[in-house]
Amino acid sequence: MFRLLPFAALAIVVQSDLAWSHRHSDHHAQDPLVDIHDFPKSGSSGSGSSGSTWLEKYGPQIDQPFTGPLSFSHLPYSRCLEDESAAFDIAILGMPFDTAVTYRPGARFGPYAIRSGSRRQRETRGYTLSWKNNPYELGSKIMDCGDVPVSPFDNALAVDQMEVAYSTLLARTAASEGSTGSTAATQKFAKDGKQHPRIVSLGGDHTIVLPILRSLNKVYGPVSVIHFDAHLDTWPAYPGTSTDQSRVTHGTFFYLAREEGLMTNTSIHAGIRCKLAGIADLENDASVGFQLISTDDIDDHGVAAIIKRIRDRVGDSPVYLSLDIDVIDPGLAPATGTPEAGGWTTREVKRIIRGLAGLNFVGADIVEVAPAYDNAEITGIAAADIVHDFLSMLLSSEPPAPHSTWGPVRDEL
Repeated sequence: MFRLLPFAALAIVVQSDLAWSHRHSDHHAQDPLVDIHDFPKSGSSGSGSSGSTWLEKYGPQIDQPFTGPLSFSHLPYSRCLEDESAAFDIAILGMPFDTAVTYRPGARFGPYAIRSGSRRQRETRGYTLSWKNNPYELGSKIMDCGDVPVSPFDNALAVDQMEVAYSTLLARTAASEGSTGSTAATQKFAKDGKQHPRIVSLGGDHTIVLPILRSLNKVYGPVSVIHFDAHLDTWPAYPGTSTDQSRVTHGTFFYLAREEGLMTNTSIHAGIRCKLAGIADLENDASVGFQLISTDDIDDHGVAAIIKRIRDRVGDSPVYLSLDIDVIDPGLAPATGTPEAGGWTTREVKRIIRGLAGLNFVGADIVEVAPAYDNAEITGIAAADIVHDFLSMLLSSEPPAPHSTWGPVRDEL
């Protein structure tokens, strides 16, 4: 038989349990909200001491993961387009443009969602087991340069604004000449023989790559493109096209870039699985300069073979990497405008990116994050983590070595 305890007795039992739990749960404690080195060395103990300022008692005003201005991974923030004194080797630049989509809009909020997804990341806790490095400790200055003020009313104006903004930052002198990893490629391939900063762009819909390639062409000439996506994005035009500007969409920009001579003939897609009109789409795609890796190829050939094929395709050319978040399966990244079932996992994409380190990267982007379709920020968090991978990829001279074996497997039976 069970009997009900009086309320007072019940309260004593609950308090005792809580006290025991507090005393014996240290080994289950959460990670610190900020890095241990950031904690202040307080000169006084106790609360409410009069005569002490915050700085005297607690030290710097450190942003926690859920506080502070919204910059990527709590990086230093500057409006670099107007602040000509802002110096950087790698800039994070938002391009909140989404008025050239063919299905669901909303990627104008992508830069916000990616930065929000990065709140738990920071410079002092940037080391990862997979990369075996912290990109913020590799000798390069990384800065969040804010967003391009893009017109949502005039696409021709918006495309020009993005090109001018990208060109403005690309023309700056790199803050740390001769910095780590493949940064030297910017000097090796630049027409002016100078080292230029690199930009990681946060889309925005995929159309943003057209003004980016136009800007890069001024400095480097034609570049190879590594394109992670569910879709080809090499179509000549969509039905209803009646003006030159109406040709510019998030599914035609590579075709237009090829027309303008912005790409080499050594580009490659990775993760393609969209529906096609027929074999003519593939023939057109090849004429634009792309080879194709389908989603299914990861099952048939494995990650290592995909990495090798990409590296062999682009070779020693200057390389631009563009990643549409819909390369990831919508079950893992639902917040995108044109979802396609059957995509790669986040882990697979991250593994392939690691295998590309050491190529001659001149820039990268992540696009098509549309947070209105997200659930619990899972897409924004995944995108932010991929941007962190981009930073290590840009600053590493080669892929990280596999982990050493755990030792021989023993049959305990």
